[in-house]
Amino acid sequence: MRHGKKFNHLGRQAPHRKAMLSNMCASLILHKRISTTLAKAKELRKKVEPLVTRAKEDTTHNRRMAFSVLQDKEAIKILFGEISEKVGSRPGGYTRIIKTGNRLGDNAEMCIIELVDYNELMLKDSKPAKKTTRRSRRSSGKAGAEGTADAAENVEAATEKKAPKAKAEKEAAVEETEVAPVAETPENAPEAEEGKADAADTTEEDKKGE
Repeated sequence: MRHGKKFNHLGRQAPHRKAMLSNMCASLILHKRISTTLAKAKELRKKVEPLVTRAKEDTTHNRRMAFSVLQDKEAIKILFGEISEKVGSRPGGYTRIIKTGNRLGDNAEMCIIELVDYNELMLKDSKPAKKTTRRSRRSSGKAGAEGTADAAENVEAATEKKAPKAKAEKEAAVEETEVAPVAETPENAPEAEEGKADAADTTEEDKKGE
């Protein structure tokens, strides 16, 4: 009877299923990613992730336990060397399953299962982006007008502080243009009156001579 046996048997007897998952674990460790059906990938993840956790502590006991599952010396060497260094700081979740559609023929769901730390493209995308602050220029109604007026006053005050000489020269030039030119100066007035008197005397003498 099969009471309580709710796991996926994958259509195989126990020895066949055990050997298949062992080979798939070794292949994933050697090649870092493999393509398989979704059901097999989910069962494979249950097998391979405890092995990666064991590889973080390199002891003789852990190596023997891993070898009892993998039955591959080369896979053990990579697991306790390269992979253990790569995933040393990760607390779990060493694999990723990416669905790739259905298989032609039996329409089985296919996927790629891979070790997370070996996908360079996704590691680049996961880096946090730099925060950029953007000041909005939107202003509505009276608040916007008041803001622009205050800004103009601040600009004027700053220019007055920076260039007082230029402002003084400008005011002096404006005053000179506003003052009208004087026709006669008080110094020249007596000379003009004397000239007029001489002209009157000459006219009277001419009339007497006639």
